[in-house]
Amino acid sequence: MRRPDSLPHDDRPTPETSAIPAASRRRRRRRTVALVAGGLVAALIATGAIAYAQLQGNVTTAPLADSGSNDDEALPTGELNVLLLGSDARALSTTDFGEDDGSERSDAMVLAHISSDSTRIDAVQLPRDTLVDLPACDDTGRGAYGGGRGMLNSALQYGPACSVAAVEQLSGVRIDHFIAMDFEGFIGVVDALGGIDVCLPEALQDGHARLDLPAGPQSIDGAQALALARTRHALAEESDIARLGHQQMVLSAVVQKATKSNVLVRPDRLFAFLDAITSSMTVDPGLGSLTDLGALAARVANVPTSAVTFVTMPTTEAPGDRNRVVPTPDADVVFRALRDDVPLVFTADADGTDAEQPDTTIRTTPVQIVNGADVAGLAGQVSEEAQAFGYVVSGLANAQTAATQTVIAAADTPDAQETARSLARELGIAVEVQVGDVDGVQLLLGADYRSLRMQAQESPAPSRPVDAVSRSADTDLCAP
Repeated sequence: MRRPDSLPHDDRPTPETSAIPAASRRRRRRRTVALVAGGLVAALIATGAIAYAQLQGNVTTAPLADSGSNDDEALPTGELNVLLLGSDARALSTTDFGEDDGSERSDAMVLAHISSDSTRIDAVQLPRDTLVDLPACDDTGRGAYGGGRGMLNSALQYGPACSVAAVEQLSGVRIDHFIAMDFEGFIGVVDALGGIDVCLPEALQDGHARLDLPAGPQSIDGAQALALARTRHALAEESDIARLGHQQMVLSAVVQKATKSNVLVRPDRLFAFLDAITSSMTVDPGLGSLTDLGALAARVANVPTSAVTFVTMPTTEAPGDRNRVVPTPDADVVFRALRDDVPLVFTADADGTDAEQPDTTIRTTPVQIVNGADVAGLAGQVSEEAQAFGYVVSGLANAQTAATQTVIAAADTPDAQETARSLARELGIAVEVQVGDVDGVQLLLGADYRSLRMQAQESPAPSRPVDAVSRSADTDLCAP
């Protein structure tokens, strides 16, 4: 049976392929939610051991890594990276979403980064149609996979550990935990919240996704929320990228509703909410107890909704396949910000006004990279990184004699000087740009290169502005 929401190129692929000031109300709400989350276990025990046992028994776990090496690690006290997976498995209690054929993909993927001081959450949406080199995965209960070129979402067929490995390879971000949820689980969570409030600029109809919503502000239930997040046919582009804007709206609405005190302080709604969540999730062993889940909820509750940002990974059309996408150099900037635990900066603010634009000429001067550090393959590695940032590498070479210091030289032109300064800043090497008798820019990698990069990691540079679709979780849902 054909899936209700699909296009021809969506067929399941193989791995290859008030009177109180607003600020005070917000602070009080955050404190209330934090108290509820932080006192989760104690509250459950107070309601009875049966309730506690029921919720704990709901939790399903799966390995975080195919090696199992970091499955039992405790929640870090610093920065935390959690991969959220929306599974499209049809092994459900209903056939409304299609017949179960045993396959599974990630219908939605979000890499959520909680800052080390718990003041910021950056949630990066990873388009499921992203083409990547999938890493090999050992068998964690669903068979082994040898690796190969394919869509990012296909990794889930071999278990969450394979998705974790694929996203780590794509982003360079170490993932501490994962949370996976299927369609029925998402519907249950939204319904346990009493529905969510959204605002649509125009009416949307999609028979495939069973979506029929009018324009304007409205409250929708779990099934409608899922359909809104998944619809393609109601959109002019009918693409995975186009629907990510609706996913941002739905996720923002969930955050806004979940952080309202009248939802989480009522015992009946709290238990229903927790029951829906715990019965629908698969998590890694590090999140396998209610205590661990409560600790994570407490950290999340401490972050104001204004500091929760949803951003779509910047992509471009894949070469030779208009139905697939690949990351752009801006995607690497986004991932670097997560790795360095620094705030993201966008070329356009949430209200659509332009922020400071990066100079478009800073990457036009060709760069030659010379290996004087006597480290095999170093020039090639740095070249790949520079090209990922959008620089033009004109050539690689080995120095005739070993160099003790890293040097960046540039021709005596404004463009070359700016290219050299920008390259040093983005690579994280604190060296002065020298004017030299070179064509364009020359980067000489010396024996001190590794230590320079380590020093940069200790004091990471601010992120440069990136061009990406984003919104804050507290954004007015009716805002254009």
